[in-house]
Amino acid sequence: MTTQVHEAAPWPAVHLGLPRSRSGTAGLTSVELDHAAKMAAVRSGSVGSVHSWELVTAVDGPGTRLTVFLAGCPLQCLYCHNPDTMQMRRGTDVPADEILARVARYRPVFKATGGGLTISGGEPLMQPAYLARLLRGAKAMDVHITVDTSGFLGSQCTDAMLADIDLVLLDIKSGLPDTYRRATGRALQPTLDFGARLRDAGKRTWVRFVLVPGLTDAPENVEAVADHVVKLGSVVERVEVLPFHQMGRDKWDELGMRYQLDETQPPTPELIERVRATFRDRGLSVF
Repeated sequence: MTTQVHEAAPWPAVHLGLPRSRSGTAGLTSVELDHAAKMAAVRSGSVGSVHSWELVTAVDGPGTRLTVFLAGCPLQCLYCHNPDTMQMRRGTDVPADEILARVARYRPVFKATGGGLTISGGEPLMQPAYLARLLRGAKAMDVHITVDTSGFLGSQCTDAMLADIDLVLLDIKSGLPDTYRRATGRALQPTLDFGARLRDAGKRTWVRFVLVPGLTDAPENVEAVADHVVKLGSVVERVEVLPFHQMGRDKWDELGMRYQLDETQPPTPELIERVRATFRDRGLSVF
């Protein structure tokens, strides 16, 4: 095993909204393993594939947060602005202890701001053993933990893992099965099943919905999303309607991937307000 220490980047910028730049894996110690050793490390959760990390305020949960983006995602969202997170092989192999050491370093910041650790992606549940180790380690430090997930791999989240999570950012990509499959290439039902688990566990949840003109904006689709959210009950503290943007388009070209939304424009203020009103009309808190 060869350990590579990257020169630490300057203190990362604090961002107030999406999209934002990331520090990559600068400042983290990575490892190089042969195939057998890597497979064993992945199975144990001691090493995972990390895309990037950043320290942010006012996104990805309350307070100032260390957000770690894991590589790998089972969905193929047409509007993904970070397609380089879709495959685990594009990440950097980072020991779980390295992430947890950084969590420990920022504990004073978390305590002062009411923040904590957010694990995002990609899809964190693509690496359940690694995620479980990060959750357990951060919880042992009494750090607030948020997980950002589509819920598609919710069956990979054990009850013990769920108990370690304080807040779930649940990305509901669409409300209608056909639209969900068109937008992501996958089925909607696993997300709904995971949402039901969050409800039954009384787990605090923020729902995120990306508004894409011509793809997810049909009134019947938005209404279906809102109906699904209402069924989750009081665990849902807020709904975030995130307007589509084109800032990730160049990444698709760089990766040699076909981008299908070249001509799609961001939603108008009027459309955004109509969609937010659909959620508000059901008594939901909307941002």
